[in-house]
Amino acid sequence: MRDRASRVRAALSEITVIVNGESKRVREGTTIAAVVESMNLRGPVAVERNRELVVRAEHASTVVADGDELEVVSFVGGG
Repeated sequence: MRDRASRVRAALSEITVIVNGESKRVREGTTIAAVVESMNLRGPVAVERNRELVVRAEHASTVVADGDELEVVSFVGGG
């Protein structure tokens, strides 16, 4: 019974966010920086949260909320 209770608590502490059009489950309290890190992107990225740009300096302090929509774009150099 204790294992089931632990699973229920863990499930309750997760939220759903949409990242680049795909649903993703994350723990409550997750920051934009953590979401970006989980994507294994290289180099700088631009992030919109609910269609508003989040400046890079705020990625580590901006906590995502249930239902947030994130668009994450990485920059690729070339020539």
